[in-house]
Amino acid sequence: MKEQLKRFRVRTVAAVAALAFAANSWAVDPFTVRDIRVEGLQRVEPGTVFGSLPFRVGDQYNDEKGSAAIRALFALGLFKDVRLEVNGDVLIVVVEERPTVADVDFVGTREFDKDTLKKALREIGLTEGRPYDQALADRAEQELKRQYINRSLYGADVVTTVTPIERNRVNLTFTVTEGEPTRIREMHIIGNKAFSEGTLKDQMALDTGGWLSWYTKSDRYSRTKLNADLEALRSYYLQRGFLEFRIDSTQVAISPNKQDISITVNITEGERYVVSGVRLEGDYLGKENEFKSLVKIKPGEPYNADTVADTTKAFTDYFGNFGYAFAKVEARPEIDRTNNRVAFVLQAEPSRRAYVRRINIAGNNRTRDEVIRREFRQFESSWYDAEKIKLSRDRVDRLGYFKEVNVETSDVPGAPDQVDLNLTVAERPTGSLQLGAGFSSAEKLALSFAVKQENAFGTGQYLGAEINTSKFNRTLAFNTVDPYFTTDGISRTFDLYHRTSRPYDDQGGNYSLVTSGAGVRFGIPFSELDTVFFGGGFERTQIRPGTNIPAAYLAFAERFGYTSNTVPLTVGWQRDDRDSTLTPTVGRYQRFSGEWGVAGDARYVRSSYQYQQFLPITKAYTVAFNGELAWGKGLQGRPYPVFKNFYSGGLGSVRGFEQGTLGPRDVTGASIGGAKKVTLNAELITPFPGAGADRTLRLFGFVDVGNVFGESEKFALADLRASAGVGLSWLSPIGPLRIAFAQPIRKEPGDRIQRLQFQIGTSF
Repeated sequence: MKEQLKRFRVRTVAAVAALAFAANSWAVDPFTVRDIRVEGLQRVEPGTVFGSLPFRVGDQYNDEKGSAAIRALFALGLFKDVRLEVNGDVLIVVVEERPTVADVDFVGTREFDKDTLKKALREIGLTEGRPYDQALADRAEQELKRQYINRSLYGADVVTTVTPIERNRVNLTFTVTEGEPTRIREMHIIGNKAFSEGTLKDQMALDTGGWLSWYTKSDRYSRTKLNADLEALRSYYLQRGFLEFRIDSTQVAISPNKQDISITVNITEGERYVVSGVRLEGDYLGKENEFKSLVKIKPGEPYNADTVADTTKAFTDYFGNFGYAFAKVEARPEIDRTNNRVAFVLQAEPSRRAYVRRINIAGNNRTRDEVIRREFRQFESSWYDAEKIKLSRDRVDRLGYFKEVNVETSDVPGAPDQVDLNLTVAERPTGSLQLGAGFSSAEKLALSFAVKQENAFGTGQYLGAEINTSKFNRTLAFNTVDPYFTTDGISRTFDLYHRTSRPYDDQGGNYSLVTSGAGVRFGIPFSELDTVFFGGGFERTQIRPGTNIPAAYLAFAERFGYTSNTVPLTVGWQRDDRDSTLTPTVGRYQRFSGEWGVAGDARYVRSSYQYQQFLPITKAYTVAFNGELAWGKGLQGRPYPVFKNFYSGGLGSVRGFEQGTLGPRDVTGASIGGAKKVTLNAELITPFPGAGADRTLRLFGFVDVGNVFGESEKFALADLRASAGVGLSWLSPIGPLRIAFAQPIRKEPGDRIQRLQFQIGTSF
């Protein structure tokens, strides 16, 4: 080969132009590459270039390999110009790097925070440190407009400014003119006969605006929301007998100024069908009668898609109880259009029996695996049991450590008789700083403070400290709970507390009641739902005399002294089958506790019983009932200790009245509680509008009734206090928040009223 300089250049701005290299470049004779040099690099590593070349030193070079090299280098997306030069048997790769994005900024964005927009652009490849490309910038503009369209801002305009800076870098600024949101002005449903347009619109989340639209944004169009509304419309008809209901078309029109949207939905209702009968076909494992008892489809009633779905699910779950994880149940309709009747054939195929190979747990970044696994009643290498799997899922959810708990079944490749269970959890903050406050004429602003960790170090153990800074009721308490003190599930609880109570300013006086004590309790599970508690402790109560001390305190002190020591033994029982401890919607909770002062200066017995029931009315509404009865009595001829009295009023009992002020009062006017207590609560609970996926944010209306009575007083309905009101509850990042505004509807002169109350860390 003659020693002479052979040069050729190929310039291109796109990969398509690079493909023309072989046809348009100067042809060179093939030669053996003695050396390869790279010129023009600023930030890209030479190894990146060398690694993309289809040849190495010592390889034969030709035009075809040159074309391939240019295509490979352009494909990296790092260069805006590439050329190859041949100097004898030395190949020179000359590149011009694309500028790098130094910073991405936004101007005029109010609807989104900048981090959200940067994340959206990062997903399409535009972020700091990445090569800049005009096509990518254009794509970023479209992505930003798409984000705004999802928020119903159809008139949003985006302008991109590229500012070159030193070292071949650029700053990108997206200037956004958001404009006004496009709102739904008209909604029409055409083809409806059985139900009015207003009734059908009530089933939809989208609307033309209302008094709460500023928060719910229900008048802002979204395709996702519209699809959900169409499904809600379909479900409404299918639940009421319209088996052949269909949505023919949907038209969405936007005004020329992009400010108004009109939605038209065309439907065909079809005829209303009544169920004529249900029969079973297929293999039901010889348990036809048991499966028939699970049928929720009722002959003679209008067709309801929900009852059909509930029946097939109940059948599938029941098959699962016998290990048939892959059972298939099909509800096949036989339609009689002449008489508007439909019969259902429930075809079952149990398939093969399976056992659980492995249980996989994901999402527990903090909670240890053993804390979750010890709640499982479905074991690995055991037959698949749907009932045990559901129980396991509910037990994990009732721990209260997770916002979401989901269980899915997956096949094991190559093993048709095995499945894996995949439990996925979403952890919530279990450590909390709890604050409480109440406004009243007596304390003005009373504060309480507590720190607790329900899942200390991911072990499932509870640690808590409570401090009440109230001027009149101060508390310092520590407690810890080990729910698995033994491997059999026996729990152990330690309590240590010191409480001081003083009279309110308007009651006068400077006396105080100081109670200090410690105790230990053990909880023994007798079944999946029932736990019995046993415990004991030591308690010392000091009555510190002062002015205006209640006569009841003086009487007790004169008989037993100003310092009273007690050794109480405790026993309790708890049964809990609620679907969740955080936001229950179905199930009941029961609790009984008893305390017996067996030694010391005070001899007494006291007990309480609480019952809660949660009843789902619809998917959105739940009715909750709570009842609590408490009773105490002195033993061995001694009076019931006044410092063991029950109290009522405020959050947790009868809202609208000051905390602990209902019931008997001393001659000085001080609230001293009573030996008997009655509390009844009813709540109607619904998710807060616009709360989305946060199921813990809920509104409720309530009615409370209750009071406390002295040991010698008789229970009388006429003495009960009552209130009604509305409130909000939310599992906030710092603990459960509960706010209530109550109006007393049954009160007596002298009752202490406190209409607005809120607390973080309590629930009824």
